[in-house]
Amino acid sequence: MNNKSPWAALILFVVFGLVFVAVWHFATLDPEQKGNKLPGPLPTAQDGWALLREPFYDRGSNDKGIGIYAMYSIGRVLIGFLCGTAVAILLGVVLGLNQTVFKALNPYIQILKAVSPIAWMPLFMYTVKNSVYVALLVVFMASLWPTLANTAFGVSNIKKDFLSVSRILQLTWPEKLFRVILPAAGPTIVAGLRISYGAAWVAVVPAEALLGTLGLGYFIWNEWNGLNLTSLIFAVFVIGMIGVVLEVGFNGLARKMAYVE
Repeated sequence: MNNKSPWAALILFVVFGLVFVAVWHFATLDPEQKGNKLPGPLPTAQDGWALLREPFYDRGSNDKGIGIYAMYSIGRVLIGFLCGTAVAILLGVVLGLNQTVFKALNPYIQILKAVSPIAWMPLFMYTVKNSVYVALLVVFMASLWPTLANTAFGVSNIKKDFLSVSRILQLTWPEKLFRVILPAAGPTIVAGLRISYGAAWVAVVPAEALLGTLGLGYFIWNEWNGLNLTSLIFAVFVIGMIGVVLEVGFNGLARKMAYVE
């Protein structure tokens, strides 16, 4: 049964994909040729192939390949995510080691975690007044709270025996951090990182569209303004595929950091 399950999953994956394409095709048929239907899978695939044949061309400010827009978005997410992760893990360790402070601040963390990163954008625009930095700050806010909450929770639940052994061995603070605290709380931290990266990737697209900064969100907005719906739909698929690749990467990281007693 276990040997057959991967094949069964693959077959179901293909079947569901074919059903989706068939439903999409018939739902977008325009028998009366009024021109007000969404494009179907065939014209979308044709336009997508045209975009992929030359993904990195650059002919001016608004005429670039989709690969360039994707690189801008990925780079923006990486920078904001890494900055947010560094702050979140540092603060999370401090809070996790102090139960009183953690319990006092945890309600505020939960409130701020529930706020959409896009909601901060008007304040950032008013104070920073630079669209590139505003987009990075939106990604930073999306990355901060899930990792902060998970890190504080994971550190606060480390077995006291581990910390006692570190004191007996007279480990320095950096040694204690990297050899005891972070490994013990690693799986919980990685779970927070996965949530943070997903939130960052979701937040960056509307931020780029609203701010007019180069990226996939900007590309989608330009295609909408030009009513190039096939390119717009294909860009949505590109965003989803990049998200899947990132998810696979974090799954691999989570497996490597799995802690077994």
